[in-house]
Amino acid sequence: MKKTIDSLGLVFGDIGTSPIYTLTVVMLLTRLDSEHIIGVLSLIIWVLLILVSAQYSWLAMSLSSKGEGGAIALREILIPLLRGGRAVGLVTMLSYISVSLMIGDGVLTPAISILSAVEGVRLIPSLAGMGQGEVVAASLLIAAILFNFQKRGTDRVAGAFGPVMAVWFAALAVSGALSILESPQVLKAFNPLHAAEFMASNGWTGFIILSEVILCATGGEALYADMGQIGAEPIAKGWRIALAALILNYLGQGAYILVHPGGGDILFRMVMSQAPGLYIPFLVLSVLATVIASQAMISGMFSIVYQGINTGMMPKLRIEFTSMQLRSQIFIGFVNWGLFLSVGFIMIRFGESSALAGAYGLAVAGAMAITAFVMTIIFYMRAQMGKASAAAAIGIVDAVFLASCATKIPNGGYWSLIIAAAPLAAIIIYTAGQRRLYRALKPIPGKAFLDQYEALYHSHSKIDGTALYFLRDPAFIPPYIMHTMFVNHILYEENILISITPTEAPFGIKSGFGDDLGPGLRHLIINIGYMETLDLEERLRQAGVRERVIFYGVENIATNNPAWRIFSVMKKLAPTYVEFYKMPSNRLHGVVTRVNL
Repeated sequence: MKKTIDSLGLVFGDIGTSPIYTLTVVMLLTRLDSEHIIGVLSLIIWVLLILVSAQYSWLAMSLSSKGEGGAIALREILIPLLRGGRAVGLVTMLSYISVSLMIGDGVLTPAISILSAVEGVRLIPSLAGMGQGEVVAASLLIAAILFNFQKRGTDRVAGAFGPVMAVWFAALAVSGALSILESPQVLKAFNPLHAAEFMASNGWTGFIILSEVILCATGGEALYADMGQIGAEPIAKGWRIALAALILNYLGQGAYILVHPGGGDILFRMVMSQAPGLYIPFLVLSVLATVIASQAMISGMFSIVYQGINTGMMPKLRIEFTSMQLRSQIFIGFVNWGLFLSVGFIMIRFGESSALAGAYGLAVAGAMAITAFVMTIIFYMRAQMGKASAAAAIGIVDAVFLASCATKIPNGGYWSLIIAAAPLAAIIIYTAGQRRLYRALKPIPGKAFLDQYEALYHSHSKIDGTALYFLRDPAFIPPYIMHTMFVNHILYEENILISITPTEAPFGIKSGFGDDLGPGLRHLIINIGYMETLDLEERLRQAGVRERVIFYGVENIATNNPAWRIFSVMKKLAPTYVEFYKMPSNRLHGVVTRVNL
């Protein structure tokens, strides 16, 4: 039960705070009569059931790599099933796009969630005259505190996230149920025919409304992306609780509008009319819920970037581990402050949650469509035709919502694409640059290296102690090793080549020495899960290695190509291999190789 409660705070914060703004935005686009309201409610219910329950809770969560989910995990599951070539390239590019869209969503979610919660203070009589500028200022202050808190780690307060969100979902359910009693006709929304009739009778307007209805499902992808943190079963149980509360609240908001038509923040107006004395506590609870939702999104961004680093998708960044108990608790300063600046800019740029809703949803719909497409291929190649058909059908629904969200592009939706374009461009430039750099370095075939090494080892004097070198594969030796040994004649009694290879699994570390490559030359192989935390120095001590010196390569890139210049800057700003794994600086020696790209 505890893990189920924890899942409410770690997984369902984003989708759990969607009732604050979703119906408020949707109702700006349609008539407030029973036919339209029930049609919209039916759409919301079936979006939650199809795009969250079916796509993520059922299909996606049946696919995992040692219990881990997410866009990168899907890629790692699919690639071994493919024959290579263009298919692998397509899947890889789709995973890059999906990750970039998720990062874009990570900017918009805190902005709209915090703004929409703070806007509720204007229903307090003494604060009714609060201007939008003051709302934005208060939201920026909350965001600043939230992002500043990240470096300290959240494991000390993470235990409170679940109970707070449990109270939030209970409040949503109770307020919704009370309102339904006033107008029980909204229960007809469970019939999907009302959704179909709404779409048929509203034509283009109904199609546009889909781009706002999708807001009720934002955060649904967290069911799969966060599966590795606490397990599939607690998330599935937590989703049943969250789904019931969300449906009750959306139905309640619809019932409230039928009895009390009007604009404004529907959820806050409904709670104010039901229990004026409890409104301020509810408002505080809503702010806490949005902060928790934002916190979960920020942690998710750290996790995505860390996966990207370990799989070679992104450049290495400085990472700090903030918890002795939870390996998922990390802090990446560049990501944290980049997100904060982006969130702050979006808050100032749009000013209010209803305007920001015009940019929100496109990234989510895009990520959902890619997930459905990749799942369909996986199920098909595994001959699970029932699930493949279901995934394909859901993919068509995702595509319709994506097309609807595309209509937002001229009205602010382009910001969603701009935000996602930055990490996508960085990923493409970095991965292409790494391939180009590897070819330009012209690694030496291992056999040729070993022949020269043995001749040198037997004919030259050697330095006492052990030297470490890093490389991908001993079949191809980097130039810096050749330069150190054969040009500078620096040769130690024992030389260890270290290869650190991410595996397709998210967790697990295996290490050991392979066969001796030559006299005084050994190869230490470390296989590490792409989400794993590696204490390299400790791993070396366990292997009995006591190094005297650590050599590593440093590339001095010369180029006139704008893309490779950007790549060069990335390489210079990123910590080196040995810095990333926090090797002792007093034993490090960088060997510079000039490369023309």
